[in-house]
Amino acid sequence: HIFKHPQFQFVYEDIRNEAVMDRLVSECDAIYHLAAAVGVELIVRDPVHTIETNLVASEVVMRLARRYRRKVLIASTSEVYGKSAELPFREGADRVMGPTIKSRWSYAESKAMDEFLALAYHKQFGVPIVICRFFNTVGPRQTGTYGMVIPRLARQAVAGQPLTVYGDGTQRRSFTWVGDVVGAMLALIEHPGAAGEVFNVGHTRDIAIADLARMIARLANSSSALRLVPFERAYEAGFEDMQRRMPDISKLQALINYRPSLDLPEMLQRIIAHERRVMASHAPHAAASQAAAAHVARSASAPSSGSSPHRPRWHPPPAPRPPPPPRYNAPRDCQAENSATPRWSRGPSRRTPPA
Repeated sequence: HIFKHPQFQFVYEDIRNEAVMDRLVSECDAIYHLAAAVGVELIVRDPVHTIETNLVASEVVMRLARRYRRKVLIASTSEVYGKSAELPFREGADRVMGPTIKSRWSYAESKAMDEFLALAYHKQFGVPIVICRFFNTVGPRQTGTYGMVIPRLARQAVAGQPLTVYGDGTQRRSFTWVGDVVGAMLALIEHPGAAGEVFNVGHTRDIAIADLARMIARLANSSSALRLVPFERAYEAGFEDMQRRMPDISKLQALINYRPSLDLPEMLQRIIAHERRVMASHAPHAAASQAAAAHVARSASAPSSGSSPHRPRWHPPPAPRPPPPPRYNAPRDCQAENSATPRWSRGPSRRTPPA
């Protein structure tokens, strides 16, 4: 929705590609490091990808931020508090983690290491960093992939499907409007008092997930019923979850006068309205696909005169896949000699790198 903005540039790349990142960081004023492997389903299914992506990406970002003296905002997570029962969660409180044999905790620990690394760069090299621990950011266009609960429930309610709730539904979460999160990030990275600090960014009202599902069904005028799925079936045997997550945002309020602008019902109404628009836009395509499938089925079940009933019937080819977004590759003349890995020559930048 912002691709046509004259000052917007989209680069389709892997944040771990340091050659490309070097060039991009040299051209920017500040770095909002939001890239990570997220979502409980992905964490449980592919813990190696989760750990390597989160740790290596942050290493690249911090090295380049030091080289070009760029401000960095690190996106962390409420997961770093683990199983702590000390509510609401305060930035300086002790953390309680599960055992390393439970891959579920790999995401929380990898993000905690991101925080340690960023704070070390600030302390040792003076890199201006700020860390935000987000509490369940939500809004339109959010993917439901990998276990994001509100987009999944909203789509199920709009489609009239059963509302999938993992566990017994008594676990409680607070949810934060994406616009409030963006406003907080913009204010924090520019505030001199935020450098080297950690901030909770969230909403102070929480809700049980089963009650959340019922609220979504009511707001969507949906007759969808709840379907409880045990954690062992949704994720893995012995899966551990936090019973409650709620932030103390007094530190953020004191520094930038942060106040959540939307409560949960207003957030859900906007998300449900977006899902209705998406479903309406997909309806003509779905109807055309169903009609084509029915035509093929009728043709296959009624062979033409003179043809064998066992003769294979023609099926329309699948629709072509859209081309991937353009990749951003280093030019040939910037590749290191006798090296398979492209490297950017640093070239001129807005600020002279330190010696």
